[in-house]
Amino acid sequence: MSVFTVERIRAEVADLLGEDPEEIPVDENLVDWGLDSIRLMTLAERWRAEGAEVAFVQLAERPAVEAWAELLGAS
Repeated sequence: MSVFTVERIRAEVADLLGEDPEEIPVDENLVDWGLDSIRLMTLAERWRAEGAEVAFVQLAERPAVEAWAELLGAS
């Protein structure tokens, strides 16, 4: 079972952006919400440290919570 959930991904993105997790949409481009490459690298490194096999470029290609949940095998 994956340690990643849609709720967790939203919460981590919200924390980096200074937003409420409920405000972060699951199907929108997070770059439009202010997610820049530095923050994206932070997430990729954090998740790789927890064993996720995900690269910065994979996250950057599809910057949406639902796409990342699929990549991370979120439950």
